[in-house]
Amino acid sequence: MQLYDKIQETIQYIRKETDFQPKTGIILGTGLSGLVDEIQVVCSLDYATLPHFPISTVQSHRGKLVFGYLSGQAIVAMAGRFHYYEGYSMQQVTFPVRVLKFLGIQNLFISNAAGSTNAAMETGDLVVIKDHINLQPENPLRGTNDERLGPRFPDMLHTYDKDLRKRALSIAQQHEIRVHEGVYVGLQGPNLETPAEYNYLHTIGGDVVGMSTVPEVLVARHMNLPVLVVSVVSNKCYPIENLTTTTVEEVIAAVEATAPKLQLVIKKLLM
Repeated sequence: MQLYDKIQETIQYIRKETDFQPKTGIILGTGLSGLVDEIQVVCSLDYATLPHFPISTVQSHRGKLVFGYLSGQAIVAMAGRFHYYEGYSMQQVTFPVRVLKFLGIQNLFISNAAGSTNAAMETGDLVVIKDHINLQPENPLRGTNDERLGPRFPDMLHTYDKDLRKRALSIAQQHEIRVHEGVYVGLQGPNLETPAEYNYLHTIGGDVVGMSTVPEVLVARHMNLPVLVVSVVSNKCYPIENLTTTTVEEVIAAVEATAPKLQLVIKKLLM
């Protein structure tokens, strides 16, 4: 079955469950699924019930597609995402973004937890992503291109929506939330990086590093979907001499502590 046909089959299943029309899609990363609790839920679907959807295996990811209202606006939220390191193909990782686009969303907000390779960016800070460096070994656009989904060679100049970035930065600053603009570096994972790798990422211009987001952004750009990405700094990875051992529990705890700040920014953006 072709990718386009898989998308349509999933859409048909969802439409049997709900005719809700979301305007904005939100992808909630590690430690950030608490935003779901603030949604006025109209319908919630487990990933396991959705045709062609992978199953989220990562700690703190709820694995649900949630339709409802946030700040009075119609949204659909992915409470948990998929990663290449889980063993899925890049097409599987990004399949939900395709589905959200065909559900009719007009904007996509993506969140993630990321390590800082910029000494000025502290644990708990928000980073509005203005660009990325893709160091992942596979591309979700590889293979036969279907023009019904997007062009063969999408241009990446205006990938991160300038207006959404400006508004997100302004909202954070107005509420005295520490915020930066920065460059996200995407790596495969699941291991964290070595000191030499952190130094390399800093040298090539990376401000934060993570194991997600870039594939989803590539597919969103392929479909001409405006994107806002905000990273929560979960741990400092630079300067090298200050490195300490990091556990996933520490990452989740750090992000959960900062989550209300990101939730405020998202809710204000929707108003």
